Amino acid sequence: MNIQNVTFQNHNMNWPIAALVLYPDNFDQNSTYPTVISVHPFGSCKEQTSSAIYGKALAQAGYVVIAFDASFQGESGGLPRFIEDPSQRVEDISRAIDYAVSLPYVDSDRIAGIGVCGGGAYIINAALTEKRLKAVVGITPVNLGRLFREGFSEFNPLGALITMAEQRT
Repeated sequence: MNIQNVTFQNHNMNWPIAALVLYPDNFDQNSTYPTVISVHPFGSCKEQTSSAIYGKALAQAGYVVIAFDASFQGESGGLPRFIEDPSQRVEDISRAIDYAVSLPYVDSDRIAGIGVCGGGAYIINAALTEKRLKAVVGITPVNLGRLFREGFSEFNPLGALITMAEQRT
């Protein structure tokens, strides 16, 4: 598996987005590949779960994977730094797809998205309007908007597990 560091900035973007492109073994630049846009969790970066775990496994399975740092985070641009902006994150997904379809080896009819935690919610939200996504997967997706609105007040993972156990019994 080969990994390439890239940055891209479309004409209507105010700052660059940093990404890792993971290629399958025996990658042939003259072929086209199904491609996965991999979205990192809230407070994370492209080098962690979105590329090192899920991206790596998907590349080994034959996909081109684009794992990017969200705006304001990691090596991507945007100020102020280290903020979580849900609408911008969804926009970043569309910009990553814009970049993907510019690559000659990406099959634009076979683009999927995967997101972990907050990234899972963002990729699902993006699919509501981003019809270039043909499939999406959220791994433990969390609704950050709801968490922000509720101030994490109803965050009770142990209570949720107990309730699920009672429902199964």
